[in-house]
Amino acid sequence: MSEQTTAPQTATAPAPSEPVELWAERTGVRAYTGRNNRGGEVLIASAGVPGAFTPGELLKIALAGCTGLSADFTLSRKLGETFDATVRVSGDADRENEVYPELNESFELDLSELDDATRERLLVAAQRSIDRVCTVGRTLKAGTKITLSFSTED
Repeated sequence: MSEQTTAPQTATAPAPSEPVELWAERTGVRAYTGRNNRGGEVLIASAGVPGAFTPGELLKIALAGCTGLSADFTLSRKLGETFDATVRVSGDADRENEVYPELNESFELDLSELDDATRERLLVAAQRSIDRVCTVGRTLKAGTKITLSFSTED
């Protein structure tokens, strides 16, 4: 694959009042690098490209990450700061309509040290936290308006 090169952009943490900037730069044939102005990078490419995520995979990872982060404080209060957790997400694309009609999440936690009543209360509290503050999940459930514009050099 032929690679395009661009001058690296120096990233510094934005001041708390500065908005986070997000962009994706083309870095090759059907390959982009997603970036933010804090220095974060993610490789985005077609399925099968080693080390890269497809856009659909990133959507699913964003949901899983948001779910985990949204429940983290609630879970850490009961399980301690070093608890292990994995949020898995799956869902097949409807290629005829190019949508994901259903996404399924599985939040894996070791709650074996908790009694049944405590476990149930913790899971209810975690679900409430996710429902209240997971912006990605809330956006996917509600739908969102997307506006695209083109900026061209003439």
